[in-house]
Amino acid sequence: MAIGLVLFTACGVETPAPPPGNPPAPGTTTVLTTLPQPSSAPSVPPSSAPKPPPTTQPSKTGKIVVLDPGHNGGNSGRPGEINKQVPAGRGKTKPCNTTGTATNSGYSEHAFTWDVSQRVSEALSAKGIRVILTRRNDTGVGPCVDERAAIGNEAQADAVVSIHADGSNSAGAHGFHVAYSAPPLNAQQGEPSTRLATALRDGIRAGGFPTSTYLGSNGLAPRDDLGGLNLSTRPAALIECGNMRNADEASAMASEEGRQSYAAVIAKAIEDYLAG
Repeated sequence: MAIGLVLFTACGVETPAPPPGNPPAPGTTTVLTTLPQPSSAPSVPPSSAPKPPPTTQPSKTGKIVVLDPGHNGGNSGRPGEINKQVPAGRGKTKPCNTTGTATNSGYSEHAFTWDVSQRVSEALSAKGIRVILTRRNDTGVGPCVDERAAIGNEAQADAVVSIHADGSNSAGAHGFHVAYSAPPLNAQQGEPSTRLATALRDGIRAGGFPTSTYLGSNGLAPRDDLGGLNLSTRPAALIECGNMRNADEASAMASEEGRQSYAAVIAKAIEDYLAG
């Protein structure tokens, strides 16, 4: 069955573009391939992250995780597509997607989220967890927020984790936070999602990353305005890994070692949640 694609856009500083067969075997990494590609995608440096494992890897757990790498590398070149209004839950609409933020030196959020998501995917797949990514590369457009949510819903995912980075210019703003839908619109947005968000918060904090000094409380941020979370019928949470405008966090995000550190603690936190 073909699965639609959906994105969670939630970064503090998101830069909109200028106006105008058979199901995969369990225990595998699946990168959905229904996403239309632009005829001329912008050049993006290749990711240093390991590629997702082959789809022949056997399942050990039967668990399914959807990883949603925020934004996409081709968004800036297709303003007509990413600025169109789509359902965002709670009776509201919002733009399909945004271009995301970047460090002051120009390292983009979409490249960071794609790299980290691949690393998390490899770690989870090695434990026999089937992983589905909401986009197949870092040169495409979208998918829209409503499409990204549909991926987790149709896959009946045990956990949906959207990976982002923030872009605040507030003095001293740094640290990560984890968002979840509140007030909940269905049972899965209640205890399962708050437990997932808490597991992610606890795992990332235990890995030595500080909680946000400027958003949320104690590393958690209940939100009612994030389309991917509002439209989810599965346990879902969104991680803002840190502030790309903070010099120290920008340096970590732009380095391979730093991205591996983020990926390791996120993967471990997801494993802990699934084990619980």
